Parts: sequence; C-alpha cells; structure tokens
Amino acid sequence: MNEAPKIALTDVAKAFGSKRVLRGVTLAAAKGESLVIIGGSGTGKSVTLKCVLGLIAPDSGVIRVDGEDVARLRGAARERYLDKFGMLFQGAALFDSLPVWRNVAFRMLSGRKRRPVREAREIAVEKLRRVGLGPETADLFPAELSGGMQKRVGLARAIAGDPEIIFFDEPTTGLDPIMADVINDLIREIVTEMGATALTITHDMSSVRKIADRVAMLHDGVVQWEGPIAALDDSGNPYVDQFIHGRAHGPIEALR
Repeated sequence: MNEAPKIALTDVAKAFGSKRVLRGVTLAAAKGESLVIIGGSGTGKSVTLKCVLGLIAPDSGVIRVDGEDVARLRGAARERYLDKFGMLFQGAALFDSLPVWRNVAFRMLSGRKRRPVREAREIAVEKLRRVGLGPETADLFPAELSGGMQKRVGLARAIAGDPEIIFFDEPTTGLDPIMADVINDLIREIVTEMGATALTITHDMSSVRKIADRVAMLHDGVVQWEGPIAALDDSGNPYVDQFIHGRAHGPIEALR
C-alpha cells in the first residue's frame, strides 16, 4: 500500500473580494519529497504556501498534513502542527536588532520549544556551520552580512528545529548566479540529509532543476501540469513550455 502523502491539498479555493486566486488546487507531496511549484507572478503560488502554513484560511477545499485537516487544528494541536515547519523567506527576513545566533535560535528562545540560552546558542552555531558560516558569524548583526550570507543565516534558522517540512519562498531571489547555485546545492543537500519534505515556490529554473524531485505548474489558480523533474522539458504542456523556454508550443488560449 502506498504511504499517505505528507502534504495534501484537495480542491483548495481562495478569493480576495472579487479576485479568485485559487480556483481548485489539488496537489500532494510525499514524505521526504522536494516539490517545487512554478508559475508567473499572481498565479497563486504564495497564497498556496500561506494556506498550507495556516496563515490564510482557504474558502473551500481541504488541506491535510500527516492526515490531519489543518483548518480544524486548535490550541496545542495547532502549536504542534507549526512545530513541524521551517521556512526560508524570500528576503531572508532576519531581525536587524538581533545578532545572527539569536536570529537562528529565535524559536528556541521562547514558546513551546524553549531551551536554555547556552544550549540554544550552541545549536545555532552548529546550524551556521552546516550552511558554511563559521562561529565568528554568530555575534555579527544582519547588516554586517552580504546578501548571500544573510540567505545562509535564513537557511540555518529554517533548519534549527530539525523540522519535518521546510518551505522555501523564492530562495535565490536577489543573489548572483554563483551564490544562487551555492544556496541551491545547500538546500538539496540539507533536505536530503534531514529526510525532510520540501515545498518550494520559485521563478528560477536553475533552482527548479537543482532541488526538485517533482514540479507543479500553477496558472490561473489551478495546477495545469505536474510531474517528475525529468519530464519537465518534454511536458507537452504549453504553459510549462512557455514558462521554461520563453515561448509557447501549442494553443495556450485553449486552456484558459
């Protein structure tokens, strides 16, 4: 029997006023799988991610993580649910007033997963080492770091709690091609080492090819195509072809 998916969205819809952003997204990610969602701006990628995180409630449809209906979680059950996640934000989203190690250890310094300060710092330094930053980085402030270093700190924070699921929101935005490639390699290595399930949204096809096991193309609020990364270039789907090659191969208007 096949194992149930780690994350499963079934016919998820979301509108903001008269604007229908998600029109029935059905998508699943297996345990330990790296699923990448691609699509142009305004196609619903970020809204999908926020719905899974529970930051936005869908208007209809069901989102299950480990078989649990996310919308029904309350109190301690919801806190345990949020403990499953780590996230690398698009702009790293570091706290400028905190030194690097406190940024990495942020969730360990308060709340359910609180640890003694010394232990939290040790874990933060170890996670920084894992993303290629030495212990001398720990007491610096974000403003003293390059964009690539800030992104690494964000990645260290995302994995600090050894999460089961890691979200990556445009992980290479703002980076030069060399540093973007470094971050892609780190993501692939770390996700594989941890056995985590990864859900990424990105415009960067270099990232897609480096980190994806499977790809889903989101357009006009629905999944237009999904399949393994090996099938991406021969998908036969006009939306996918246009997105990755910059040209259409087929009647896109017919799919509207």
